[in-house]
Amino acid sequence: MTSPNTNITSVLKESRIFPPDPGFTAKAHIKSVVEYEELWQRAKDKPEIFWGERAESLHWFTRWNKVLEWKEPHAKWFLGGKLNAAYNCLDRHLTTHRRNKAALIFEGEPGDSRTLTYQQLHREVCKFSNVLKTLGVVPGDRITIYMPMIPEAVIAMLSCARIGAMHSVIFGGFSAEAVAERNNDAKAKLLITADGGWRRGKVVPLKQNVNDALAKSPTVEKCIVFNRCNTSVEMQKGRDLWWHELMNEASADCPAEPFDSEHPLFLLYTSGSTGKPKGILHTTAGYLLGTSYTHKLLFDIKDEDVFFCTADVGWITGHSYIVYGPLCNGTTVVIYEGAPNQPREDRFWEIIEKYSVNILYTAPTAIRAFIKWGNHWPKGRDLSSLRLLGSVGEPINPEAWMWYHDVIGGGRCPIVDTWWQTETGAIMISPVPGAIGTKPGSATRPFPGVVAEVVDKGGNPVPAGSGGFLVIKQPWPSMLRTIWGDDERYHKTYWSHYPGWYFTADGARQDEDGYFWVMGRVDDVLNVSGHRLSTMEVESVLAQHAKVAEAAVVGKPDDIKGEGICCFVTLKAGVEKTDELKKELREHVAHEIGALARPDEVRFTEALPKTRSGKIMRRLLRDIAANRISTQDTSTLEDLAVLAKLRDDEE
Repeated sequence: MTSPNTNITSVLKESRIFPPDPGFTAKAHIKSVVEYEELWQRAKDKPEIFWGERAESLHWFTRWNKVLEWKEPHAKWFLGGKLNAAYNCLDRHLTTHRRNKAALIFEGEPGDSRTLTYQQLHREVCKFSNVLKTLGVVPGDRITIYMPMIPEAVIAMLSCARIGAMHSVIFGGFSAEAVAERNNDAKAKLLITADGGWRRGKVVPLKQNVNDALAKSPTVEKCIVFNRCNTSVEMQKGRDLWWHELMNEASADCPAEPFDSEHPLFLLYTSGSTGKPKGILHTTAGYLLGTSYTHKLLFDIKDEDVFFCTADVGWITGHSYIVYGPLCNGTTVVIYEGAPNQPREDRFWEIIEKYSVNILYTAPTAIRAFIKWGNHWPKGRDLSSLRLLGSVGEPINPEAWMWYHDVIGGGRCPIVDTWWQTETGAIMISPVPGAIGTKPGSATRPFPGVVAEVVDKGGNPVPAGSGGFLVIKQPWPSMLRTIWGDDERYHKTYWSHYPGWYFTADGARQDEDGYFWVMGRVDDVLNVSGHRLSTMEVESVLAQHAKVAEAAVVGKPDDIKGEGICCFVTLKAGVEKTDELKKELREHVAHEIGALARPDEVRFTEALPKTRSGKIMRRLLRDIAANRISTQDTSTLEDLAVLAKLRDDEE
């Protein structure tokens, strides 16, 4: 993570504002900006009282005796309390009308589907918890989960939580090398996988990758395999076991065990600037409270809602807003296994129509792909059930926001543009729907209990409209507790830049209305003639052009300016690639921002190198722009062919 250097110049200007719809506000959990501000101020001034009151929403076997112990940089929340995350997500609903309510609605890529009620999901989790116990899993053990987006991935996570084991979910697109590296860092005892998973009409060979990974993972003793695709796989006798055979023998009686509020819940590995992944540690009570409370308020959750989060459980969004937050709130969650364009580009819209989805939570990267594919796909489906839209993963450019608002939301759905991180556990900055007016591209205001500020390199607040570094000034319940096995790195990465404050490593600005505009990672900043410009802001201006579907901007070495601006641009379908268009785009940026930001180079590309969670890998693009041989880790890359094509085009 890069240290704060000079301040960041903000160039993006956006004046459009969309006030809350009165009809939505009348039924919302928070009904006015005044109510929001009173709640936020109370949380800031009396955080322990505020969070203590919110914690009453959870089920506790033993109530806590102290809300917070803060010894920088370590926090302990709800000391003395005992609870169980799986009990909060399942058992407590069984004595209510939710017993026979759908918990998970599963849509497989080939077209198969399943629904699990809360009672059915509870039974499956209890059985698999007993499977894990039979195999010698005890509280504190680390269990790797490497599965497709199927209900069994959720069952495995909740089973670990039920018996106090820590799950380490690895996205099913990662390589064998990446799986082995994470196994060894966590010293995983057991691995749960599937024979394969469906992706773009093909089977991803998960068990084959696992076999290669386990050859380099000496601590893993057993491997449980779920038969998803009915493919032939190599099973090692004594080590590899079939899920269905183990479940046939398992009892459905497994009482949830009480665990300390700070009992480790899971590890989730995120990329590090050094190339070595960081194992982010989250614990039980604070994380569960943060995810359930933000989910309820920011998505305005009602008991009848059908909630569709398009993320994978291999990422923090899937942990927080597919599993723990929604299930703790008793919500019906749709999960989808495959690609958004399989078999056609309207697959998401088909799912929304099929299940009458009310709330959609997806990524700007996906939204820009939808724009490229054309409006006729969503317009061919009935999306009238939608009442709220969410955005997650990276800052959303204003034009993508407007398309999402107009084409998907029909101009009637509020957009909850959320800023948060793997490390924060839960959403930190986002409009509270019904209370806060939205601006295209702005995450708006901090969530109650989150004290955020934009500061310069010395820690001083910057003037409204100026770019700076985003920090969080008070501890919050869902915050990470450390980096697994490397507490020194935890301190250095997040707490050494501004003592007492959490350094997000994101650039941001706060406008005259107090709205936050996140400008992207500090790493993703251009240094042009001494001015530090946000790549996101230049990309947003490019995306405003009628012929552009998506853009990625990086710096390239320049002897005079320090860095020049290189733009990788994906055009909308049917647009011809010409030198005249390159010149037009360069002048468009200069006109909208100023001559300082005029791109030195525009390169057209069919696709951009992205991680499997949809984030653009700008570090790889910087190497291409500079004609360097890349030494970056590419294990998270969605499609290596994209990188090869970019290099071929350069040559």
